[in-house]
Amino acid sequence: MSTDDERADPATTWDTLAAGATARGSDVEGGSGTAARGGGTSGAGAGVDERGGDRSLTGAARGGEAPGAGGADARAANPGSGSGDLDAGRRPPLFRDPATWWAALAGIVSAIVVLAVAEVIAVFLGLAGSPLFAVGAWVIDLVPGWLKDAVIQAVGTADKVVLLGVLAVVVLLLAAAAGIVQYRRAPWGVVILVAVSALAAVAVTTRPEATGVDAIPTVVGMIAGAVLLRQAVRALADWRESAARERGTVARSGGLAQLDRRKFLGLTLIAGVAAAAAGAGARAFNQAVTYVSDLRAKITLPAAATTEAPAPAGADLDIDGVVSYITPNEEFYRIDTALQVPNIDPDAWSLKVTGMVDREVEITFDELLAKPLIEHTTTLACVSNEVGGTLIGNAVWLGYPIREVLAEAGVQAGADMVLSRSQDGFTASTPLEVLQDEGREALLAVGMNGEPLPLEHGFPVRMVVPGLYGYVSATKWVVELTVTTFAAETAYWTDRGWGERGPIKQSSRIDTPRQLGKIAPGRTAVAGVAWAQHTGIRGVDVRIDDGPWQPARLADTVGPDTWVQWVYEWDAAAGQHQVQVRSTDATGQPQTEALAGVLPDGATGLHTITVNVG
Repeated sequence: MSTDDERADPATTWDTLAAGATARGSDVEGGSGTAARGGGTSGAGAGVDERGGDRSLTGAARGGEAPGAGGADARAANPGSGSGDLDAGRRPPLFRDPATWWAALAGIVSAIVVLAVAEVIAVFLGLAGSPLFAVGAWVIDLVPGWLKDAVIQAVGTADKVVLLGVLAVVVLLLAAAAGIVQYRRAPWGVVILVAVSALAAVAVTTRPEATGVDAIPTVVGMIAGAVLLRQAVRALADWRESAARERGTVARSGGLAQLDRRKFLGLTLIAGVAAAAAGAGARAFNQAVTYVSDLRAKITLPAAATTEAPAPAGADLDIDGVVSYITPNEEFYRIDTALQVPNIDPDAWSLKVTGMVDREVEITFDELLAKPLIEHTTTLACVSNEVGGTLIGNAVWLGYPIREVLAEAGVQAGADMVLSRSQDGFTASTPLEVLQDEGREALLAVGMNGEPLPLEHGFPVRMVVPGLYGYVSATKWVVELTVTTFAAETAYWTDRGWGERGPIKQSSRIDTPRQLGKIAPGRTAVAGVAWAQHTGIRGVDVRIDDGPWQPARLADTVGPDTWVQWVYEWDAAAGQHQVQVRSTDATGQPQTEALAGVLPDGATGLHTITVNVG
């Protein structure tokens, strides 16, 4: 073909390699020996007739095939391996063939259709909609504890965003691969799409309280995606073949190749845009329906029967860089296993007390609010908090003592643990003696810092237990308390190698100056927080380089269940210095200097930073 011919064919700009391969492919089987160009116009006409059959999704152009060489008839009988198929050795290299990238796009759009249709179907059936979220939750359940902890240490509270991002990339790669495989080795691309979708359906049905019916949205989405992938790759094969045929003639505006191109692009792009829009709308609708923000906003919490004394004026030292004594709700750390925040209608919520009790008890949200609630300030900490870490926060909680609920049920002799269960299936094992302790305000909390619990922090009801790490006590979205024994039951994190009782370890942290920060010589404040929940802090000491420990000044505090701020005035000399802090609890026990990681029951060691003065 001349250069002028190539410019005259705008529909074939991506087919240069394909056309060359086609010319060679015309004599693959049947022994005709006729070149593609030799077939010329008659070959193109034959190609039009062939469209009634189910042609190969992996074949190249076949304009010069002789009818008796197994062309259209063979392809109709065996669309995956007809005599006109271009064998792998004769087609362009995979990633040099532009059709490969269009096939990948078709696969990605098909995956978007799977997800979008699942969301839309879920709107009408009121079921769990997102296969992506279900698979993400499944991954959280399956990965070992050490890996989860490594992710938390690397990205902090962005762990769920990172997981969803990784899953999205994996889905896109698998979808692209499915499109390419379908184009070159049909029907295996559809098989890949169906297999991945089936895995997602299994993930959906294995979520807590799910049934087989919950797989319906994913299955319907799978069918829609598979049909689209098959049709889109067929359209791509049509485009490729007609473009290759027309290379032997002067292309006409509006020719067959242009029509096939429009067919493929229209099918793929329109389906993709429509699916993305519908899926996004359905996801937003699902969230709007299931999230209960509007119901939460209408709740007026009752006044506490027992109020907490206001935080003393001296509880906040007002030093730049030091966290506030009371952590604002929007800044409170969040670590849990829920990719999607459970959405619980408070009118439908209830708490059951079961197990080793004289009588099972069930409490509704209204009944809980009607009980004599108490306020208590408690600092919560995550077991994944490293020495000097920020997975800790302090809040004023409003709730009802768990010991009173247990007393109402009548705990039987021999029990030593309460297994709390979240609406999303998470469980925590809390020592019974802690929950029954008259001197410890372990609460079924309904309020946080003067407002109903935020959705992400457990609305409508969660547990708050002073002195224990959250993984064994701070169950959000709690719906059941089972009185049992440590010998009989295990919990979510203890099944993954973490300690079963989880008392918070005494610790302290330097908030200012920052690690490797630069400050001016002279008087500067070294300050931070220290905690020993349910015991309290007696003192904090600071050491500069290898010098002696120097006492810091403690701020005021509400009580022993909270952290306390501290400050040491340092006359900083020029140079690089090491600054270290340690605390002493109310019993006189100093913070241990022994270094230990967060597994299996919390980190220990002294927070140490390096500061540049000058």
